[in-house]
This record gives sequence, C-alpha cells and structure tokens, in this order.
Amino acid sequence: MSDPNEFGSQYFEKILNMVDVGVHLVNREGTTVFYNDKMAEIDGLARKQVLHKNIFHVYPSLTHETSTLAKVLQTGQEVPEKIQTYVNVTGKRITTINRTYPLFDNDQLTGALEVAKDITSIVQLHDQILDLRHQLYQAKQKDGKKTGAARYHFSDLIGESPAFLEAVSTAKKASRTSSPVFICGATGTGKELFAQSMHNASVRRNHPFIAQNCAAVPGDLMEGIMFGTTRGAFTGAVDRAGLFEQASGGTLFLDEINSLDLLLQAKLLRVLQDGIVRRIGATTEQQVNVRIVAAMNMEPQEALDKGILRHDLFFRLNVVNLQLPPLLRRQEDIPLLAQHFIEKFNPMFGMKITGLAPSAMQRFMAYAWPGNVRELGHAIESAFNMIEPEEEIIEDRHLPANLREAPCPVPVPALRKPDLTAFPAGKLTDRMKQMEREAIVDALKRHGYNISLAAQALGIKRQALQYKLNRYGIARKP
Repeated sequence: MSDPNEFGSQYFEKILNMVDVGVHLVNREGTTVFYNDKMAEIDGLARKQVLHKNIFHVYPSLTHETSTLAKVLQTGQEVPEKIQTYVNVTGKRITTINRTYPLFDNDQLTGALEVAKDITSIVQLHDQILDLRHQLYQAKQKDGKKTGAARYHFSDLIGESPAFLEAVSTAKKASRTSSPVFICGATGTGKELFAQSMHNASVRRNHPFIAQNCAAVPGDLMEGIMFGTTRGAFTGAVDRAGLFEQASGGTLFLDEINSLDLLLQAKLLRVLQDGIVRRIGATTEQQVNVRIVAAMNMEPQEALDKGILRHDLFFRLNVVNLQLPPLLRRQEDIPLLAQHFIEKFNPMFGMKITGLAPSAMQRFMAYAWPGNVRELGHAIESAFNMIEPEEEIIEDRHLPANLREAPCPVPVPALRKPDLTAFPAGKLTDRMKQMEREAIVDALKRHGYNISLAAQALGIKRQALQYKLNRYGIARKP
C-alpha cells in the first residue's frame, strides 16, 4: 500500500487545482514550491516557469516593499486583502486582490501562502472610466465649462411632512455658505438629491459637482482616485487629476464615507484643514477650493463606536448636520410621491395611469418601506410593467409581491369612503373617473380657477392637472 501521506498530498493538490482562486506557496527563501492551475491562468504563465523559481525572478517588477509574499516572509505577519499590481516575466500587467499568510513549523517561519483573485479586467475597465472622466475634465477646462453637472434642484424635492420640510429648510440655509455638510439618512432617502440641490442653490452652481461612492472602489485604489496620480508613482500609474482637482471651485459629494480606511480618512482630514492636495508620487502640492458634502447610511455614533469613522474627521465634516427622515416618518408624503412617479413613468411607458386604487394606496400607507423613496419608485415602476395598456388605475394585483403580501390592517385615514350611491351604476373605473373629475372642478372653483393653486390643493403637479383638464374637457375659466 502506498504512503497515506503521499496519497493525501496528491488529492490535496488536485483540490487546489480545482478551486477558482490562485494559490501560490513559497518557502522561507521565497522559492515557489506550489503554484496551482488558476494562478498560472491569472499570470499567463506555465507552472514550470514558476515552480522552483524565486518570486523576484517570476515577478521582476516587484520589490521587497511591494511584494506581499516577501513582506510576509520578512515580518511573519498576515497581510489581509491587498490589491497588488505587477508585471510578470513576459511583460503582462496583472492586478489581483491577495490574502497572504505566514506558515510556521514549531514557531519557526517556514514559508508563505498567498491566495489571489484576479481583478485585472475590472481595474482596466475602471481605469478607462477614470481616463474618460479625466479627458472630459481637461477638455472642459480648456473650454471654460464646468466639468460636472448637478441635475436636481430644491424644486425637485417632493414632500410636505414636517420632518422633510425641516430637512429642506436646513439644506437651503446651508446653500448660502461653503461649510462642510454631513448628511445622514437611510438608503433611498435622497442624500445625493439634497447634495445636488444645495450645489445648484449655491454660488458654486457654475462649477463642477462630482459624486463618488466610497464603498464602490477598493481601498487601495481610492487614494489615487481621490488625490490623483503621477506617472511612474507605481506600476501603470499615469498623470491623472483626482477628485479634488476635478471638483475645484465646486462641490465634492462623498457618499458612504465610513467605507474609507482610517489612513485615508486622516489624509482627507488634512485636505479639509489645509485645502492642499498632493498627487500620489508628486513632489509638489496644489491649493484646491472644494466644498465637501459627506454622507452615510448609518448613525454617526454607531460608526464612531465601531471605530470605522475617525472622530476628528467627523467633527470637521459635521459643521452642518442634515438628517433625512425615512419614508416611515413621512407617510403623508406617500400619495404625493406615488403621483410623482406615475407622472414620471407615464410618458416612458406610453401609458395614461391616473392613480392608485384606494386599496392599493392603503397598502402603500401601511407598508414600512425599508428602501424608502427609491423602493417606492421601484414599486410604481413594477406596477407599470404589470398593468394592461387599457387600464388606468393601479390595483392591488399590479403591485410587487412584497407589497401584496405585507399586512395591511388599518385603512388609510386620509381616504374618505366614497358615497357610490351618488353615481350611476357602471364599471369601477368609470365611477372613479367621475369622482376625479368632480374633485378637479371643485378645486378649481374653490381657488378661483387658478391652476397652480388647484394643483397644489389636489397634491399633483401643475402639468398633471393641465393634462387632466384636457382629458376630461374641463374649462380653465368659468
């Protein structure tokens, strides 16, 4: 019978060659003793080109400072997720996310094991996007045009609830200055809409508005994106302006700022205090004039307690604190928001939906909306996909499953039960049309046929009321 250890080693090697991550094992001297098929695929090399070779022979662009394997052999400490860009012996440029572990035998360091995930194509695509944005930045600089655009204004923010109006009032006051603003609000509450509105209401409106989600970019890449890079600073680095340079004179919106690592938060704090930026690899600094609006979807105290947000950075950013209420705290705004999305999707879908049935609205009012306004918009869009072309009212059956199946115990207080005996027998849609027509006529009479005031009383936009006037053949004047 063969040696059980040898038998186990053969199967262990087969398993490592089946996994979808690269595995690279070196001894104490940095010589490769195992190199699986996936790692060979990532590097674009044959296993025989790597086995029994020193890591610096295989990866000549790396040094003792930049190689994660070499670093672990030097320190004997694990290197958690680390992005590494290198060039192999054939000249291929590769980017991986590595986890590197020291190996010990009786407390003696015997080697290092690296597990790598290939992200070369992702990084290349990301670099292309950054290059295009940089080219746009340079072109518009020459033309004297602003390099970023904020589409939303305060007039686009919809709501009449006290909590929402208080947030709008705070944001409008903050628009008069260039102080940092810290926005707190759950996902889908409209943090970027508020940031854009403040920018467009400020003296910076003719300068760039740049938005960056800090959680969307790996930490090792974020520094270069934020502060810019200099050619030769690291493998593949090019001269590229960072977010602060691109947003100079305007507003930089940093969402999910708690996703930044603490070292990068410290560098961001220095820029906020001094207004000075130095690109990675550069020897000179430059002054920038940028207003920072930061945001995150958790309570600041929670982030501070968990140690994922620096206290000094928070205090520097929290000059103006803007709290955006969840939709659960502004239920009276749900009918307004639902009508807004109906008017938005009607031309997109080529339909003429007039509103929600009372039972459907009751479900909207009773639902918790964990995804807030964004989820409400998606629910309306989902209903547009389910409704038949000839239908004009969104019913329960058109709603997403999570809304249909959610408990709906309490009727909507704001909805009065209609006296259907006052209308002739017929289809429900015909009755509802007649009820809507009479409500519009009544609103016009009560407001002296002022369309803007009537639309406001009905809770719809002026354009929507004009559409309904034409549809029902209602005169605009008595």
